[in-house]
Amino acid sequence: MTSNQRPWQPVCPASELTPGKFAEFRLREKAREPAGMPLNGFVFLDNGTPRAYLNICPHLGIELNWMPGRFMDSDNLFIQCSTHGALFKPSDGECIAGPCQGDALTQLDLRERDGQIEIRLPE
Repeated sequence: MTSNQRPWQPVCPASELTPGKFAEFRLREKAREPAGMPLNGFVFLDNGTPRAYLNICPHLGIELNWMPGRFMDSDNLFIQCSTHGALFKPSDGECIAGPCQGDALTQLDLRERDGQIEIRLPE
């Protein structure tokens, strides 16, 4: 591993990922701004494909979910920010409605290894 590669972090067993369920986790790495703040993320299945994002709205830097594991809008089509109602496409995190329209969630690198879902911050 070179010094600029970020380490992989296991976050949940792959078997825990089922349609409609979100697994939340805390990253080992801390935020750059504000320095040292914990970073949280979530992983879920998007039409059978695992996806992982930081749990940070690009608008105000607040967590998206309004309850543990609750990230989707009432129609279960888009990830929704509980504070301002911004809507994000599950497939790529692009904001399609709300105050951060045109911005996107921070997608995390993701892999399955030995039955575990592992993530890391992108370079």
